[in-house]
Amino acid sequence: MKISQLCQMIQNSLRDGKYPLEEQHRNFSNSLQVINRSDSDDMQSNEIKIEVRIYGLYILSNYVPNIEHLPGLIEADVLDSFKILCRRLGRVTENAGKPNGVKVSAEKLSLPK
Repeated sequence: MKISQLCQMIQNSLRDGKYPLEEQHRNFSNSLQVINRSDSDDMQSNEIKIEVRIYGLYILSNYVPNIEHLPGLIEADVLDSFKILCRRLGRVTENAGKPNGVKVSAEKLSLPK
């Protein structure tokens, strides 16, 4: 299996609701992107980089090919990264209108209005 195929499979599974997600997570699932940032598409390459992105926020994870059950580990990490990003985006959108809230605007994160 190629890295890009794995990324697409995980992304589609999250969007299609194959994982049990909270309401907040389901709201962001259609904006999720799982991107191969590696120099190669081979699962045996020296360094594997996977980016999990929602709007302007992302998490980039690095892997080495000799990890046992690497595709499953990547899948679990993508799911965790997705949930982390959802929580952060939830806080930004909740606090954006409050006087002492987060000072990051929706425009800077490319959030829909």
